[in-house]
Amino acid sequence: MGIEPERIHFSWVSSAEAGKFVEVVTEVTEAVKKVGPLKYFIKKRPEVA
Repeated sequence: MGIEPERIHFSWVSSAEAGKFVEVVTEVTEAVKKVGPLKYFIKKRPEVA
């Protein structure tokens, strides 16, 4: 599909698990930052003259 596996994460978090939600979001954010900017599917902005 062209998206690095490190950018995709599935996790079940109940609304009663605020602490777990924070952990999951922190882990996913750190993983995506390590991968860096998206290399595919980037729209190029037209040059403005």
